[in-house]
Amino acid sequence: MIKEFRKFIARGNVLDMAVGVIVGGAFSSIVTSLVNNIFTPIIGLILGGVDFSNLAITFKDTKIMYGAFIQSIIDFLIVAFCLFILVKFINKLTHIKAKKEEEKKPEKSPELKALEEIRDLLKDDIRSK
Repeated sequence: MIKEFRKFIARGNVLDMAVGVIVGGAFSSIVTSLVNNIFTPIIGLILGGVDFSNLAITFKDTKIMYGAFIQSIIDFLIVAFCLFILVKFINKLTHIKAKKEEEKKPEKSPELKALEEIRDLLKDDIRSK
């Protein structure tokens, strides 16, 4: 059982996932800072400084802080939007890089194209027999 566990841990998938979790944790502080220090103040200016976190209902001796929940939803939406924009930007950069690499590939010569066609025809001929 210990050998199996060691084998499982040593697999690339588990190590990749562990690295992803650690990098994700470190990246979350960057995203939190971006949201708290840049986007939230901008949205506060647009909305006139509205802060929902102090809204509450008191029922007997219990204080229900529904405003904090609303603020958490707004913060989540801001973080999700920031990540969406970041992923779109990274995908665009990756697409541009892949396109440049594709453009670098040399065009096949007519002779090579003819040889590939002959190869494919021979494969089809062998399969049909």
